[in-house]
Amino acid sequence: MKPKITWVLIADGARARIVRDLEATGEVADRLQDLTFDTDQKQLREIMADRPGRSFASEGSRRSAMEYHSDPVREQESAFADMLIEQLERCHAAHEFDGLAIVAEPRMLGLLRQKLSPKLSGAVIKEVSKDWTKLSPAALRRAIVDLGIAAPQHSRAP
Repeated sequence: MKPKITWVLIADGARARIVRDLEATGEVADRLQDLTFDTDQKQLREIMADRPGRSFASEGSRRSAMEYHSDPVREQESAFADMLIEQLERCHAAHEFDGLAIVAEPRMLGLLRQKLSPKLSGAVIKEVSKDWTKLSPAALRRAIVDLGIAAPQHSRAP
């Protein structure tokens, strides 16, 4: 019987990492075999540098300012979540993993939950609402072990 393969998705609104090799030990565990994703995160003032403009009233010559109809930062995060889900769907369809643990910043976790297909949702074994994107590889390894989805690293005796 083929062993179950579990991946861990770690994400926030601009960065993500998919840890694929949870059974790695030694130096390999320090260099996690993962996929990384980054989005070109722009400051809100850069996104909204252009004002939305002005419109004429339907009667008379009065003009009024138009307002933004969306939140550009949330749209950017939603597009990033779409890209992550698309990547995971492809890998799951190719049988690269059986189980998926999602550790994401709370707002991103909500977006990911909304976008998961029923098939990929069935592969989710754990969800954690935390931001681990800035952890070092060693700290990330310990945190994943603490989740109970990876075996602890055993050091070799000299």
